[in-house]
Amino acid sequence: MAGSSPKAEEGKKKARIEIIPLIDVIFFLLATFVLFTLSLQRIVSLPVTLPVATPPQQQSNPNDTTIYLQVSDEGTYYWKMGQGSADLVSAAEIPSRLADYKRSESNPRVLVRGDTKARFGAAVFVLDEVRKAGIEQVSVETVTSPTGR
Repeated sequence: MAGSSPKAEEGKKKARIEIIPLIDVIFFLLATFVLFTLSLQRIVSLPVTLPVATPPQQQSNPNDTTIYLQVSDEGTYYWKMGQGSADLVSAAEIPSRLADYKRSESNPRVLVRGDTKARFGAAVFVLDEVRKAGIEQVSVETVTSPTGR
């Protein structure tokens, strides 16, 4: 140690290899490689013919006394009892017809229908009138039907 000063040795630092940034770079390259190789695989599907559901067939019941109230896009209403034909009725006739129907039937049932472009407000009017008449068994048909059927 002759001739060297302790201060000169302190100024020299030993070279160190920092491994943490190296690990980060390796993981980035690994993730890039994995994602790239996954994108190279072509995903192929097989054509499958799936069965088509058919609506259930309505059973014709001659004793069916259900009232079918249909609302059209023009704001007209159709009254149909059971399997009979549909009659065009005005909005003013619906409350009296529902009251008569409730008096004549022990188990009154109403099904509200709409055609393809029926307005929601007209259907709500019919549902309100059914509620006011005191008929508890009311349903809303979820498929459209041709006007007046």
